[in-house]
Amino acid sequence: MSAPDLALPDDVDALKAMVVAMAEKAAGLEERNADLEAHNTHLELVNKSAEERIARLTAVVKMLERSRFGSRSERLRAGALSEEQYALVFDEIETGVAAIEAQMEKSAGGSKAKRAPRPRKGFAAHLERVEVVIEPETPAGCERLAKILIGEDVSERLDVTPAKFRVIVTRRPKYAYKGEGWDGVTQAAAPARIIESGIPTEALLAQIAVSKYADGLPLYRQEAIYARDQVEIDRSQMAQWMGKVGFELEPLADYALTRIKQGERVFADETTLPTLAPGSGKAKTAYLWTYLRDDRPFGGSGPPIVAYRFEDSRAGECVARHLDGYRGILQVDGYAAYNRLARSDRGNDGVMLAACWSHVRRKFYELHAAGSSVIASQTVAQMAPLWAAEEAVRGQDPVLRIAARQEKSAALVAALFALWEKELPKLSGKSKPAEAIRYALGRRAALERFLTDGRIEIDSNTVERAIRPQTITRKNSLFAGSDGGGRTWATIATLLTTAKMNQVDPHAWLTQTLERIANGWPNSDIEALMPWNYQR
Repeated sequence: MSAPDLALPDDVDALKAMVVAMAEKAAGLEERNADLEAHNTHLELVNKSAEERIARLTAVVKMLERSRFGSRSERLRAGALSEEQYALVFDEIETGVAAIEAQMEKSAGGSKAKRAPRPRKGFAAHLERVEVVIEPETPAGCERLAKILIGEDVSERLDVTPAKFRVIVTRRPKYAYKGEGWDGVTQAAAPARIIESGIPTEALLAQIAVSKYADGLPLYRQEAIYARDQVEIDRSQMAQWMGKVGFELEPLADYALTRIKQGERVFADETTLPTLAPGSGKAKTAYLWTYLRDDRPFGGSGPPIVAYRFEDSRAGECVARHLDGYRGILQVDGYAAYNRLARSDRGNDGVMLAACWSHVRRKFYELHAAGSSVIASQTVAQMAPLWAAEEAVRGQDPVLRIAARQEKSAALVAALFALWEKELPKLSGKSKPAEAIRYALGRRAALERFLTDGRIEIDSNTVERAIRPQTITRKNSLFAGSDGGGRTWATIATLLTTAKMNQVDPHAWLTQTLERIANGWPNSDIEALMPWNYQR
């Protein structure tokens, strides 16, 4: 307001009152400015703290990336974390970032820069929908007016009801009949149970088994979780139940391996397990042998099946015993134990070995990532089109796969072996590149076999993916030999993993299967019990 527009009163008291009011207004503005300056200072401190925390998290991410993808020396210095440990660390980083964002949002008074909404799939149709209708309050003056619905906003959020224990009370009344020609008592027979005279239902047994053998949740943790619901189940009791469940399921696990050996091509691999040496109390290494059949990549209609076998040894005698009678294609890594199954003196009695190109690539990739070998980098680049060609023929019948491989992959494979044969004499015999080349040249026939047989995959990654979930359980386990939990673990894990491979809920399948076994399901119809035949 300009001075000419300002009308000043002639009355002295009114003029004083105006001056006082203006002074109070100015003081209020100064106080508000001071508050804003203090708030801005606080925001600057919060932002500075957030930036520092984000910088620390960024440094952790870079360290993890070096550990995961860097040179061998960097990976060793970073601690050689497993894939599961990487996932856990990145989860914690996500949690940390969310906490920082929440702090910044609160400090900014609730204002927050909106992210672009993430595309979200609709929730599964079988999930229960609980409708909540929030009606607006009737505006003043509209109480007697007609209310017309012209639309609505609908949102869906995922909710969960924690698992609850319940007690199944089974009553079996006894009746006495008195009359002509009959005098006695009748009562329904007690329902069959896996644990005779025990407290668990088959659903509870399935819950414990799936949690331990499929989800990697040890019994001592389950004991603590159940105690929160005031259900006291000692883990030693649960361990005994699992032994009984494993025993009842052994015929099914054996049948799974039998069905695997009926396949035209079988994958095999092995991994280590911690176990106690008898009498010494010290840990030693045992092995989980894994056999997998999956005909889908070459157009087969058979169900995917995996079978685990726990052994105290990695000797070739183990795989020879497991695959006794098998005469098909065996696709494996470079472990020499498998070679005894395909010895030349066995003729048609031996299996046909197919090798894994991924194992070859890894040896060269380590050198390429470290920047220590030109030939390794050249090899990695020339190999890449092989997997691109495989993606184009996945799921097609063997004849089409062979034709495509002859057209696109055969020349690439020939060029790779020509490159290795040319470069090997130029390298030091003890060098890492020379070792990688000799590894490939020594398995040339088995590596080239996929070019002329459409049933063979380019790698054995399928079986490695089946082993990976077991490494989670391995971190939370210490066995006492095959008789000390190892055999039970292999048996139950065989069936639960097979269920998951067939898109079957392992808990639902195991509950139904245990109930059927308890009620005397005939061994002659074991095929109907297998996970791939499960029906609700």
